Amino acid sequence: CCGSFLAKKGTKMPRIAKEYAECDQHEKAYQSQDAIFVARKRAIGNRRQKPMRFVRAVGLGIKTPSTAIEGNYVDKKCPFTGNVSIRGRILKGIVVSTKMKNTIIIRRDYLHYITKYRRFEKRHKNLAAHCSPAFEVKEGDVVTVGQCRPLSKTVRFNVVAHEPAKNASTGKKSFRVF
Repeated sequence: CCGSFLAKKGTKMPRIAKEYAECDQHEKAYQSQDAIFVARKRAIGNRRQKPMRFVRAVGLGIKTPSTAIEGNYVDKKCPFTGNVSIRGRILKGIVVSTKMKNTIIIRRDYLHYITKYRRFEKRHKNLAAHCSPAFEVKEGDVVTVGQCRPLSKTVRFNVVAHEPAKNASTGKKSFRVF
């Protein structure tokens, strides 16, 4: 009933996972999403089934990646499939390090004005951000991060968009302003 009404209006129906797929089990504890009850009885005659994967739109014009919708990872700190809301600042930066598990270091370059000499000097800040398994991030990529609640001692941002590196020849400490 409602699906045909939305189709007439021209709005797209939300994408959902086609069928239930077992979540990736690579930890000691059983991995399942908090919002989904896995042992639900499936009615045979029921036409409308609730999806077996919790996915949400972050908002702020950020598109939910298809890997978050159709994937089978479990990440409670993911803004698309977990319990984290994006609010506050939205920043861009270059990925410097991906050595930690699900956490990346982003370099943000900026110019600081020196009044005495009437010139600018180059400065940078490093920022730790949680990277969901929905994104395949490598060093040199440009990522957009959104502010969220504190996820750990140093992490207060979450990756919400990813652009692959255009030229991999630029070094770690090259200066680039967005």
